Amino acid sequence: MKPFIFEARNGIHIIDLSKTLAGLQAACDFLATTVAKGGRILFVGTKKQAQQAVTETAKECGQFYVTERWLGGTLTNFQTVKKSIARMKHIEKMETDGTINNYVKQEQSMIRREAARQFKYFDGIRAMDKYPAIMFVVDIKREHNAVAEARRLNIPVVAIVDTNCDPDLVAYPIAGNDDAIRSIRMILGTVSQVITQARAEFEAQYSRRKPMDGAAAEVEAAPAAPAAPTPAEVAAAAPATPDQIAALTT
Repeated sequence: MKPFIFEARNGIHIIDLSKTLAGLQAACDFLATTVAKGGRILFVGTKKQAQQAVTETAKECGQFYVTERWLGGTLTNFQTVKKSIARMKHIEKMETDGTINNYVKQEQSMIRREAARQFKYFDGIRAMDKYPAIMFVVDIKREHNAVAEARRLNIPVVAIVDTNCDPDLVAYPIAGNDDAIRSIRMILGTVSQVITQARAEFEAQYSRRKPMDGAAAEVEAAPAAPAAPTPAEVAAAAPATPDQIAALTT
């Protein structure tokens, strides 16, 4: 983190805000480009100072989030996680249509406890059916397991990096105090605006592209117009004249 530190006073490292601004700008450009192409982002922040801010930011811009303990294999063993999410949705459906009442009270209690546990860990990624395009992390030292899984799967990591972290572990480090709520909210607020705008651009392009694709499909499905007959075909189809009949009978 030495290149990002302005100076040290009484054992406290002061971050160079010009480096923070440059890192934030680079990260926002990367996020905007990816989201504008339809990519999705997974926000990870399980420390108490970041939980609420991460949840609000992810919901505002329609992205995924994890704010409780990162479960090992959330990405590297994603097929198993998807089964747990499907089970959670099934239990929610049982609650909605009342089929859970077919079980005795003890079994209902066990099922509800299972659903509450799954909701706690998987609610933020319930709609994630494939790997995210980017992972955004608050405090890579605390979320080292999440960063390791992302690096293993070649998922780019954007992160708020404090002075006690290694910026080389992430693709786009943003130097900042990951223990201060105001610092986290300020950076996430800027990121949220960029992602929201980029997603709006993607949705506008998608909505314009959809009618064009439908029109092209209709054109392809339409029957081809019959080809114009050749002069020889016209002559062959025309009725014979009296002279031609007389020539054939002599």
